Amino acid sequence: MKIVQNAELALLKMRNKKTIFIIAGEVSGDVLGANIMRATRGAKFIGIGGQNMCDAGLKPIFPMSDLSVMGMVEVLAHAKTLQQRINQTVDAIISEKPDLVLTIDSPGFARAVISKLRKTDAGHNLIANGLKFHHVVAPQVWAWRPRRAKKYAKLFDRLYAFFDFEIPYFTKYGLDTVAVGHPISDNIMNKYANRIGNGKKTIALIPGSRKQEIQKLMPIFREFTESISSDYKIVIPTVETTDELVRHQIQNWKNKPEIISSENRYDLYSKTFIAIAASGTVSVELAMIHTPAIIVYRMNPITFALAKALVHVRWASLVNILLNKAVYPELLGARATTKNILKQFNHIANNADIRKNMINELKSADKLWRPDDKSVAQRIASEILK
Repeated sequence: MKIVQNAELALLKMRNKKTIFIIAGEVSGDVLGANIMRATRGAKFIGIGGQNMCDAGLKPIFPMSDLSVMGMVEVLAHAKTLQQRINQTVDAIISEKPDLVLTIDSPGFARAVISKLRKTDAGHNLIANGLKFHHVVAPQVWAWRPRRAKKYAKLFDRLYAFFDFEIPYFTKYGLDTVAVGHPISDNIMNKYANRIGNGKKTIALIPGSRKQEIQKLMPIFREFTESISSDYKIVIPTVETTDELVRHQIQNWKNKPEIISSENRYDLYSKTFIAIAASGTVSVELAMIHTPAIIVYRMNPITFALAKALVHVRWASLVNILLNKAVYPELLGARATTKNILKQFNHIANNADIRKNMINELKSADKLWRPDDKSVAQRIASEILK
């Protein structure tokens, strides 16, 4: 009798086990996806992901690298493969009959899959039987193309945004939106955010991770290093794909920088006196670690003019946007010159109160990056399992 009861209980648990079709198309999504999988205990995962999600137990239906294309030219070159992968993903969802489709970033692919699924008879049957669509990472409609919010509301049943201020942009169209915090905060906040003093003051030069960024910024960085005291220690973190280029660029520098791998960058930032960094994700990392910084970026003047016309925010750095003030000085486009960098650098370096105030402002943003002690993955997992 007991054996029969145990068998019935096991069968009931199997029936109640939620099946989630998960899709990640980029490395950052793969990392977050793996954490969500580990946090969502008792669920079965199928779908598309990279090495991190595979390590967490996913058996992908095809390699995630097939989705990792950037820019219009690359997308056109891979159009046939992408369409095949969209069809394959739709067929897999219809075959597996999951309870939930969870897409992480990669908005173009995610929208294409769900749009096609909603138009099929089989998709209609799945939706009628309770299939839901959740998406992680809200598009930055507050910065540009606000109409995207309405399109997301037509496709998804729930959206996981990073910040509270993003919620109203989507809820006004009826899309259930939850703020879960910024994923980067899970890896670095608390662990690296205590400023560490070291003997020789360290300047971190961060030219970005793309070839074009490095080629535009490194000449400016060289002039900067030749204009400051040799008492400063110069360090440049590099990713594998740009390490050789950066090393070639610094061959003839008078004040020779130390090169470190990107894996060690957080430890570097926690010891950095002032960072000079390309605009991008690195500014978020620096802000979370409370590192004083100057944000710079150079681009084609026409591209810069178009960006200014299309983007409806005052600042490029996310911490400035969140706090609605210029915590980090920004030198963008034609303002990204050695003279301007030096002016800002001396302003911060030679005034302890200004540097201290900057650090305090960065600390004031901590609750915006991470509302509580739960990780982003844990918050998403709890919402999925509700």
